[in-house]
Amino acid sequence: MRRVAGPDLMFEVFRRKQFAHHRHFLYGGKPGVAEELRENLTRRFPWVEIVGTYTPPFRDLTVDEGNALASRVNALRPDIIWVGISTPKQERFMMRMMPRLDSALAFGVGAAFDFHTGRIKDCPQWVKSAGMQWLHRLVQDPKHLMRRYLRCNFGFLWKISLQLSGLRDFPQAKTDSQLRIDRPTVSGG
Repeated sequence: MRRVAGPDLMFEVFRRKQFAHHRHFLYGGKPGVAEELRENLTRRFPWVEIVGTYTPPFRDLTVDEGNALASRVNALRPDIIWVGISTPKQERFMMRMMPRLDSALAFGVGAAFDFHTGRIKDCPQWVKSAGMQWLHRLVQDPKHLMRRYLRCNFGFLWKISLQLSGLRDFPQAKTDSQLRIDRPTVSGG
């Protein structure tokens, strides 16, 4: 298994004709970005069906906004919702909204909208393979990313140092094989 970045996954799904019968909805980006992305993708891949776009405010949706979005998405019935907002906002959005939306899948793709409209330059594959894509992004957009990277990366390094020094133990997340799944039993007569 290799690393699969959101922008790469998004491009691959749109590129492949076996996904031509799927309907897509774009949620994210600054004003006008999702619409520009729809134009770029449908021009490049004519078989793509993007049924709608939504540019959210730079805050959580209000109850009324969430209700309006749910009504709109449910009327359009996309198969896949592409969520292009920052982490962890996109994960929180999907956790909160997906139960309300009539859609099979949602993918958090971060800066994919900006990559695929040319607003941000993607890095070469070797930089991605080296795990340094974050540095490439930081150099392009330090004002936006510096605070997030400093807070998250130093917090992560602090917790690693606490665990390695033995001062604190962080429990390991359970793997699928460790999770107990109760399955119904079938009895014969």
